[in-house]
Amino acid sequence: MAYATARHILVSSEDECNTLRAEIQNGASFESVAKSYSQCPSSRNGGDLGQFGPGQMVPEFDKAVFGGDVGVLYGPIKTQFGYHLLEVTSRG
Repeated sequence: MAYATARHILVSSEDECNTLRAEIQNGASFESVAKSYSQCPSSRNGGDLGQFGPGQMVPEFDKAVFGGDVGVLYGPIKTQFGYHLLEVTSRG
C-alpha cells in the first residue's frame, strides 16, 4: 500500500496563507510558522500529520500529497477546512 508523510499549516484566508508561504520561502522554519499560525491541532507538532494512505485525507489534499513532489511547498490549497500550505516529507 502506498503511504505518505506530510506537514501542513491551516489558516482561514488565502491572503494569510500567501503571507505565510512567503515567510517560509524567505527562510522562516515551517515548524515555527505552523506552531504560531496553524488552526489545526497538528500545529503542536509543527504541522506534522504523520503517515497516511490515499483516501484518508480530503480529495484536494490527497491530490497534492500523492501527485506532487516530495520536499516542495504547495499552497494555498483550498479545502472545506480553509487554506493549507502543504509539504510532503516522504512517500513510499
